Amino acid sequence: MGLPVAAGCDRACARTQNLWWHEISHMVFPSFYPQLHSNMDRGEGNVKYILTGDGVGSLFLIDENSGDIHATKRLDREERAIYTLHAKVVDKRTNKTLEADTEFNIKIHDINDNEPKFSKDIYFASVPEMSDVGTSVIQVTATDADDQTYGNSAKLVYSILQGQPYFSVDSDNGTIRTALPNMDRETKENYQVVIQAKDMAGQMGGLSGTTTVSITLSDENDSPPRFANRKTQFPEVGAAIGRIKASDADVGRNAEMQYSIVDRDGQDIFTIITDQNTQEGIIRVKKQLDYERKKTFSFKVEVTNTYLDPRFMYSPNPPFKDDAMVRVTIEDVDEPPVFSRNPYIIEVHEDTAAGSFVGVVSAKDLDADNNPVKYSIDRHTDLERLFNIDSVNGTITTLKALDREMSKWHNISVVATEISNPRQTTRVPVFIRVLDVNDNAPEFAMYYETFVCENVKSGQLIQTISAVDTDEPLVGHKFVFSMSFSNPNFTIIDNEDNTARIITRRGGFSQREMNTYLLPVVISDNDYPIQSSTSTLTVNVCACDSRGNVQSCNTEALLSAGLSTGALVAILLCVIILLMIVVLFAALRRQQRKKEPLIISKDDVRDNVVSYNDEGGGEEDTQAFDIGTLRNPEVMDAKKLRRDIIPEMLFPFGRTSPIKDNADVRDFIHGRLHENDSDPTAPPYDSLATYAYEGSGSLAESLSSLESGATEGDQEYDYLSNWGPAFKKLADMYIGKDTERET
Repeated sequence: MGLPVAAGCDRACARTQNLWWHEISHMVFPSFYPQLHSNMDRGEGNVKYILTGDGVGSLFLIDENSGDIHATKRLDREERAIYTLHAKVVDKRTNKTLEADTEFNIKIHDINDNEPKFSKDIYFASVPEMSDVGTSVIQVTATDADDQTYGNSAKLVYSILQGQPYFSVDSDNGTIRTALPNMDRETKENYQVVIQAKDMAGQMGGLSGTTTVSITLSDENDSPPRFANRKTQFPEVGAAIGRIKASDADVGRNAEMQYSIVDRDGQDIFTIITDQNTQEGIIRVKKQLDYERKKTFSFKVEVTNTYLDPRFMYSPNPPFKDDAMVRVTIEDVDEPPVFSRNPYIIEVHEDTAAGSFVGVVSAKDLDADNNPVKYSIDRHTDLERLFNIDSVNGTITTLKALDREMSKWHNISVVATEISNPRQTTRVPVFIRVLDVNDNAPEFAMYYETFVCENVKSGQLIQTISAVDTDEPLVGHKFVFSMSFSNPNFTIIDNEDNTARIITRRGGFSQREMNTYLLPVVISDNDYPIQSSTSTLTVNVCACDSRGNVQSCNTEALLSAGLSTGALVAILLCVIILLMIVVLFAALRRQQRKKEPLIISKDDVRDNVVSYNDEGGGEEDTQAFDIGTLRNPEVMDAKKLRRDIIPEMLFPFGRTSPIKDNADVRDFIHGRLHENDSDPTAPPYDSLATYAYEGSGSLAESLSSLESGATEGDQEYDYLSNWGPAFKKLADMYIGKDTERET
């Protein structure tokens, strides 16, 4: 099979060939592409060309008669650069393959249809101010989706559109560099630079893309500090008499300054420190000033940068320091007293008795008059009134005994007031620490629930105990455990780590002989003076199995094991609440089971017909309940089952024969009631069972209320109330009639 690019190729040619076409941006479809031609095609129209492979049918079509290939859509190399196709030649008449499949690749030649794109729309960069020309700032990179290996479609050239003459860009790699020397941040800090990337090696007709680079000049220490005023005057108004500030155009660390006093006289009396937050120089008084001896002081203050950059120290700029004259005028101002210390920290032992010495505070009036000062305690800081202070000399004493276990620290405020001017006051915090004295004895660390089994052996561990002490010794607690007297049943072994073991000295304990043993344990500490206490350990005797598991103990042991009186009361309340819930639930169930009586009127004693508003089957309904057997009990089949209910038992419940021969109506009805109550095949509760006997021949005699007026008063119906809920209405009717008649 032959192709236009390989004319004359026969079956010996390679079966895979490469065809190149240019991708196109605009074209008319379908567009003609190469023609396939087979050596077997004699031009007689008997040959059929078949094309298969990538995009055939959707992208490529072939004329089966001529072998012409057409494209139906635009080809985009960026979507796909190569297509693999297979061509086959068959005989139209026999559909027989004339040549084997030929594989060929269609490779798309790139055209410049993609513009360069930068990875970011905006870049941010910084470069130190005063940098040398050519200092690298940042590198920006653009990419082009066109073929890098074919032509110049993806060959990029970078240029700067905005930002000159301050910056330049490398045309090959997009590196931005400084283009001017001595760029000063204090003059201009931010620059906007626009960079363009153009393909086709920058030639005409190429596509381009741009990005913006925001460049900030970072600060360098190239500006010296300067005083705004060369002369400054302050009145003496206290320990900090004034502030002086120099300005520096730098920022951050480069703008930090330090101040110093140059004159000798000024250094002896004044000092200056730097406020790190405001970069101000704070001038303070080192010695007490006497207004009567000297009223003014003058000295020179010098300011320099804390961190100096050697590159700029010898530049033609002025030196990196400045000075100013400071004049301080001493004024006689009435100031509040000043304490010698702030704050005071005083220590006192907790066993100090009331009225004992604690410490002394001292305050002075620094004015020329040196007015006397009186002292007092702010009682809002001493609500318990534990301390007192001498108003003249500032001596603090105790009013009550101190207990470290109650409070380790006491923080009070002492107020110093000028006697001649009570408005001039100063307060100082006094922290009084209460030192520990060994005045508390150790005791058990917890309540121990100790048990010993009846079948315990000698030398068995039954309890490990530990102790606590509210005191706080310098070295640490060291407790010693012992018994106040020898005990034949138990012994104690000190573990020498502030714990001890309780060991049995014998076996064979018995609850009958003694169910509780009281074991006094003496616990001593190692501080001075030594404190000790005796704690009683209660050991309960319990019955245990062979593994040592407790099975039963006496009542007292159970109570001590955790069932306190409060717990028992809680359990009893829970039981009572549960009983009340059960009773309430039973009452609600009973109320729900009550039904509306069938007979509404108590005066109507005649036979009543109750309508259920449900339609029966009529006379043809042979499945209904047959009451014929009730009317003539002698013909009732004892083994006959109800036809409307399927029995749930394997053997039906046997009915007993009715009572014959003039049986009492009460006994007859009672027997029927018992049968229905115990019969599993009986109808549901909402069914009406009728017991009616008419005629003189009934064995149960007449149950009708008709013609019973003569004997009604002679009968007692109290027994009806004992027949259960089913006859409650009947009992109310007849018993109520008797009551009304007697009335």
